[in-house]
Amino acid sequence: MADGVKPRVKVPKSASAGEAITIKTLISHPMESGQRKDSSGNTIPRSIINRFTCEFNGESVIDVTMEPAISTNPYFEFEATVPEAGEFKFTWYDDDGSVYEDSKKIEIG
Repeated sequence: MADGVKPRVKVPKSASAGEAITIKTLISHPMESGQRKDSSGNTIPRSIINRFTCEFNGESVIDVTMEPAISTNPYFEFEATVPEAGEFKFTWYDDDGSVYEDSKKIEIG
């Protein structure tokens, strides 16, 4: 598990049924390629977020596969249609097997 990894998610607190909302996500992650060396000359192990998913009430909204050239602290902004009140679940998968999660509820108003 990489040190200092922190997911941040911005979802409106409420929306109208059927409304398209904008969701913003950012995860603080160093994204080591496995090609750099530390001050002792040892290779720094690869640690890259390789997949990001978002689900709403258990149904897939977005599923992104990332490649090694992705930047540090990956940011995603996308739209989702909200059919009902519920919960968005966000998941980031790291090459080292770590999984980082966050969730946000949204109400229909």
